[in-house]
Amino acid sequence: MAPRPHRAVFVSHGAPTIVLDGSPAARFLSGLGAALGRPRAIVVATAHWTTRRPAVSTAARPATIHDFGNFDGRLFEMRYPAPGDPALAAEVARRIGAAGMECDVDPQRGLDHGAWTPLMLMYPDADVPVVSLSVQPHEDAAHHVALGRALAGLAAEDMLVLGSGSATHDLRRFRGQGIGATPVDDARRFSTWLRRAAEEGDEAAIASVWEAPDALSSHPTTEHLYPFHVAFGAGQGRGELLHHSFAYGILALDAYGFGGARAA
Repeated sequence: MAPRPHRAVFVSHGAPTIVLDGSPAARFLSGLGAALGRPRAIVVATAHWTTRRPAVSTAARPATIHDFGNFDGRLFEMRYPAPGDPALAAEVARRIGAAGMECDVDPQRGLDHGAWTPLMLMYPDADVPVVSLSVQPHEDAAHHVALGRALAGLAAEDMLVLGSGSATHDLRRFRGQGIGATPVDDARRFSTWLRRAAEEGDEAAIASVWEAPDALSSHPTTEHLYPFHVAFGAGQGRGELLHHSFAYGILALDAYGFGGARAA
């Protein structure tokens, strides 16, 4: 089996309607699974599961969580019936613990839309086991880099570490914006800053991201950026921009691969 081109990947999952809208980001995600190849399992750090300390889902058959409202009714009928992997989840928890962080397990946690919407496009057959990993909004960026680094060895075992969040995420300015609205200036600038830091593998800058220009206006809350840090830590290499587009003027739907042959 040929190795995957990246050890870890970050995707911006956008609004839940990404599975319906045919946008550039949706088309990118629809081809990403084939480009990466089929891993043995996926560990997805999702912005929509937030906890006080790291937690992994040990559910054998994780349910599809519709953690949103006021969207197209078709979304609520969708299911992503990928199996879980309790043994892998236990190993993820062990590795996080070995890195000096306490880690909880949750036998009930299903797949929130940060997990299932990109995976429905990437691996539509839902035949790859999925383990969810939470993020900790009250912790700093360096914590999440370390969290990802604890999982760096999974790539050698044919696992994919996937961070699912958003390169920019200021929903205060979402209302009234069409999907093709002109990107706002600060989101565009922060997206450019993030690309430069990722491509340079600048861990110091990435770990102190909230000091970056436009970071706080692009992310009034932290949870949608921290999956990027998990992927960065897991990839242990310079980032490669895999996709860049905007939606609704305020969501930079950028995706990065880390640790791949081209980016290393």
